Amino acid sequence: MSDPIEDPRHAYRDDGFPAQEQQQPGLIRDTDPRPDHGEDSYRGSGKLAGRRALITGGDSGIGRAVAIAFAREGADVAIVHLPEEQDDADSTRSLIEKAGQRALTLAGDIRDESFAARIVEQTVAEFGGLDLVVLNAAYQKDREGLESLQTEELDRVFGTNLYGMMFTARAAIPHLAAGASIIVTSSIQAFNPSPGLIDYAMTKAAQVAFVKALAEDLGPRGIRVNAVAPGPIWTPLIPATGWDAERLATFGQDTPLGRAGQPAELAGAYVYLASDAASFVSGAVLPVTGGKGL
Repeated sequence: MSDPIEDPRHAYRDDGFPAQEQQQPGLIRDTDPRPDHGEDSYRGSGKLAGRRALITGGDSGIGRAVAIAFAREGADVAIVHLPEEQDDADSTRSLIEKAGQRALTLAGDIRDESFAARIVEQTVAEFGGLDLVVLNAAYQKDREGLESLQTEELDRVFGTNLYGMMFTARAAIPHLAAGASIIVTSSIQAFNPSPGLIDYAMTKAAQVAFVKALAEDLGPRGIRVNAVAPGPIWTPLIPATGWDAERLATFGQDTPLGRAGQPAELAGAYVYLASDAASFVSGAVLPVTGGKGL
């Protein structure tokens, strides 16, 4: 007997979230309710057997969901995280290894050009090569207005979301062969920016241009480049964004499906783009937004 069809409006929590606040980068243990990364639900079927993946920001949120899914689809997975996220990274590593795959955790900040290159070299050395690169690490913070945006904060957003992404991609490309895949985590903010996330939205729009240009550059070598554009997704980054109780209580309520998404609901999009099922997909931006248009 097949499983009953699920109403997507009620597949997960369909009301708001309680007031809470975290310091960046946000941790799973301090996030209420705990996000679903697919720990108990994702089932693999060998779509990525034998592949070797590197995921930045892979300790929690969307990156953790992708790491779990990739491992259960048969890939070895290296995850990059900040040092203060070590507990979350260790937990994710355990889930990768429980799936029977090799795991590697790499602590540091991808804004550091040498670190961003070193994580590629360490992954290649550990796994014997590299096939999948998920450029997912990001930083966002609520802004009261452009006039109050400090240069230090602007540098952190651009450094993480753009420079770190490009440093990692630049180091990875020489190791990628035909059939490899690069996937960037962009955002609905690239297309429908919120004033309070002006700097973050700018970087997400730039990522779309990066994906389209790099897809054209690497296509003749058989390397595909795509992006996923999430809508409102409940991750530890959300309580660390600096939103007030009212904003959290309504988070995701403006989607046509009437709720925020969970990281586990993103995993299939990344698996698809990484797999041979997407062999003719490159330069694309795949929205996972609960129905909100790009």
